[in-house]
Amino acid sequence: MENKNIAVIGGGSWATAIVKILTESLPQVHWYMRSKEAIEHIKKDHHNLHYLSSVKFDPKQLILTDNINTAVEQADYLIFVIPSAFLYSELEKLKRPLKDKVIYSAIKGIVPETGLLVGEHFHHEYEVPYENIGVISGPCHAEEVALGRLSYLTIACPDEKKAQFLADIFDNDYIRCIVSKDVIGTEYAAMLKNIYAIAAGMYHALGYGDNFQSVLMSNAIRETERFIKNIDKTDRDINDSAYLGDLLVTGYSSFSRNRMFGTMIGKGYTVKNAKLEMSMVAEGYYAAKCAYVLNSKLSKPADIPIIEAVYKILYENKNPSKIMFDLTRKLY
Repeated sequence: MENKNIAVIGGGSWATAIVKILTESLPQVHWYMRSKEAIEHIKKDHHNLHYLSSVKFDPKQLILTDNINTAVEQADYLIFVIPSAFLYSELEKLKRPLKDKVIYSAIKGIVPETGLLVGEHFHHEYEVPYENIGVISGPCHAEEVALGRLSYLTIACPDEKKAQFLADIFDNDYIRCIVSKDVIGTEYAAMLKNIYAIAAGMYHALGYGDNFQSVLMSNAIRETERFIKNIDKTDRDINDSAYLGDLLVTGYSSFSRNRMFGTMIGKGYTVKNAKLEMSMVAEGYYAAKCAYVLNSKLSKPADIPIIEAVYKILYENKNPSKIMFDLTRKLY
């Protein structure tokens, strides 16, 4: 295996899970976290203070830093696992160029400040060539990685050798990797599924059962296909794990923070109170606005009734019960 240093940028649950996977194969992993307290806790107690505390680390395997420039300087491959809402401000700390690095995004969302996919943001704002930009997506929950349960990841990159390199490192007894060249489709699908999970949570809170949820997911995957195809004509099978599989695990799982967020909204929480009560960021909240605005700017907008319904509830303060009932009349 090629000798390359890998750094994980982020300190949340998915970042912690990715570091856990990497330490199964690599002698050392660079890890940037903003929190000095979390770093000291890992060094002393061998687990992340706030996320996936059941995962034990050998501190000798970790090169921990609270300086993003140090991590970037020391690594060849950078895996960004920062919520999209905070990526822009975090990158403002960078003093070192990124164009000679291989960048992988494990972020499920659009950068709100630029309206760009994470990969597009790195290309346009930091001059990283597209062949050096990839995506890590599911179907996969950090909590099940922590438990060592069999999970599948999709590693997408225009340069298949770079995708395979990372896939080989990630592959172990409980992780299987699928390699893809569809970076745009994979990244958009990872973003959109969080919006649909919010819708699933709302319907759950409003008393709709499994029979209806299956119809919602069926419509969601078709809506995903329409949305992505309207932007990128690449031939893809929407039923592959990176698209349908990722949607299903996020829409149905009790681990899904976006479904949890939707459930709270459906129960009558305000957006502000739901965000305050959750300890983790629900990416679908930001994605709903970005997807809605992006689609509305297209010359021929796609038919996206689920996204529109979620947007109206979250950003126009519409009544969830009425909006979601009206949506049922548009599904088939």
